[in-house]
Amino acid sequence: MKIKLLVLAFALFAGLGARFYFDQNQQTEDKRLAGQLLSGSNTINLYDPNDDRVRIVYFGYTHCPDVCPTSLAILSAAMKTLPAETLDKIAPIFITLDPDRDTAEAAEQYAKHFHPRLLGASGSQEQIQTLARKYGVLYQVTELEDSAMEYTVDHSSYFYFISSDGSVIEKVQHTLNPAIIADAINRTTNS
Repeated sequence: MKIKLLVLAFALFAGLGARFYFDQNQQTEDKRLAGQLLSGSNTINLYDPNDDRVRIVYFGYTHCPDVCPTSLAILSAAMKTLPAETLDKIAPIFITLDPDRDTAEAAEQYAKHFHPRLLGASGSQEQIQTLARKYGVLYQVTELEDSAMEYTVDHSSYFYFISSDGSVIEKVQHTLNPAIIADAINRTTNS
């Protein structure tokens, strides 16, 4: 009887261990795939362990009439106040929430309009949803009747300061003050 219980206990622990192992590997693979986005004709990896720059990620879309261009202009203004050695420690990235309209090239062109160091990125609908869920980005597509735009993407507006492993270092809400973003850049790159 004791041997049967030991065998059952061993089988249970082996099964749980295998499940944990496969779940961890699946999460790592999901993270890798979600973090590999297209920027122009290049691939960027949000979670590159060989790149220790702080990622400053802003989620939006290129057809946004107000919040996105304002936020990216504020980020650009903040970056213009910083020395080159600080800029070398960051990777600012605009990630579209509208991959159906925003190709990698469109996102990249849009981002470069605001600052030459700002990358624009797009991916599959699944990748974007995974990243938005991971960082708590709220967004929804709203149909626009009798509009040439067809729909808009209502979304939250934050700057996510992210480490190379994907963890959030700091999150800064939409602001009209570039000094707030510059201060956050200095804090996150000097820690």
